Amino acid sequence: MQDSQETDRPAPRRRWLWLLLSVGVLTAVVVLLSGIEDTADVTERDAPSAAPLISVVTVDAAEAQAEVSVFAELRPRWNAEIRAAVSGRIDEVHEAALAGTRVAEGTPLFSIERTQYETAIAAAEMSLEEARLALLQAENQVTVSRRQFDRDGIDPPNELALYLPQLRIAERSVASAEAQLDAARRQLADTEVTAPFSGFVTERMASLGQTVAAGEALLHLSDDGRFELVAELSQAEWALLDHPISGGVARLFHRDGRALGTARIRQGGGFLDPTTRQMRVFLEVADPGEGILSGDFLRVAFAGRPIAGTLTLPETALTRAGHVWFVDGENLLQRTDPEILFRAGDTITIAAPEGDGPWQVARTPLASFLPGQRVTPSEPAPEAEG
Repeated sequence: MQDSQETDRPAPRRRWLWLLLSVGVLTAVVVLLSGIEDTADVTERDAPSAAPLISVVTVDAAEAQAEVSVFAELRPRWNAEIRAAVSGRIDEVHEAALAGTRVAEGTPLFSIERTQYETAIAAAEMSLEEARLALLQAENQVTVSRRQFDRDGIDPPNELALYLPQLRIAERSVASAEAQLDAARRQLADTEVTAPFSGFVTERMASLGQTVAAGEALLHLSDDGRFELVAELSQAEWALLDHPISGGVARLFHRDGRALGTARIRQGGGFLDPTTRQMRVFLEVADPGEGILSGDFLRVAFAGRPIAGTLTLPETALTRAGHVWFVDGENLLQRTDPEILFRAGDTITIAAPEGDGPWQVARTPLASFLPGQRVTPSEPAPEAEG
């Protein structure tokens, strides 16, 4: 027992030793931290920062000539599948009938076998001669019967006695035979398929030696001489136009901005498109210039009526959210939601705000702009005229 108590005595001494060592380390850390000053750099400003410099444009309310621009697809006026008017075997396919060929009006495209139609003409001519002979005989009978009654000094009892019904039938027979001959000649002429208008062959569906029936498609022909456009306008845009618009002219522009000429306004308004609920304006291009291609989307610009009390601003003055920033008399920013009347080129025209102008408008608003923020407006000097 005595040996066991002697072995347990060093443990308390070790614990006290570790405790004293921990206190010493803690004291050293406290002393070290007390020597480090917790300071912050503070820069004193004698005056507030200067208001940011922004570019502005100064505008006054004025009368503007409205312009309405929309995009429309250019389509050929005539765009048709040319079909066989008669049945028969195709004897010849002309070079002009090949896809991609530009053809003029009246150019031969296909030749269909003619034999049966030439036979039909011969039969129709024979029927016509027989009908004319019957007419001569009927006329002779009428003449003889009239002379007979005149010689006898009596009146004919009825038309039958004068052979008048037979005469009328003979006349109708001649007219019918002439019509049948005309129809036979027309069918013979239809064996030569020609282009009904000038344009491009976009697809060929019939081949040499093929037997086609009347009404079967031969090729697709697309007009290249006259084009049409159908422009759709909202009712607000429609109200900006100077009515009536029929017979007027609209300008055409390529998507890259190039001017392509003009189009005549054939008709417009009167009803809403049942799908888009917009007004439709029909235009035609009778003399297309270079660069006008079928199927392209063009910008159509309509000249509108004059509108008073407007501001015309650079398009950059309108933010993505649809705001315009004004600078008031105290150089403070004011944000507005403008009523955009129309767009033309790189400008927008809005209704002038209430009050007296002129107004200063930020040319290129920043996302950091805040209502009431003080700024320093600067208007660039006008460019020197060349």
